[in-house]
Amino acid sequence: MKNDVSPFNRYRNMWIMVFFDLPTDTKTERKEAARFRKALLKDGFVMFQFSVYFRFCTCREMADLHIQRIKKVLPSKGKISILAVTDHQFGKMELFIGRKVDQSIERPQQLQLF
Repeated sequence: MKNDVSPFNRYRNMWIMVFFDLPTDTKTERKEAARFRKALLKDGFVMFQFSVYFRFCTCREMADLHIQRIKKVLPSKGKISILAVTDHQFGKMELFIGRKVDQSIERPQQLQLF
């Protein structure tokens, strides 16, 4: 079998993307924004761009669990969007740095238990 993910897993594995725009005008708002970002990091999300975080999940049920966790720590102000896509859909994303194609996103390694 190839090192690639099987076709079945490409449709079962999920990526959660969190996009947010939070106010940071006051000290309280900055604290709340920092608390939200730290909660995302603690839950295994990785910063992709400023205010854009990703997390890989092995199934839809796991993605739903992490989405519920995000909903529990939503700040009182600001705009937050959550998008879950399959690994196959995520793999079709084109990334650029300037006009050059960026190949730096790596698929997470999965453990194999015998």
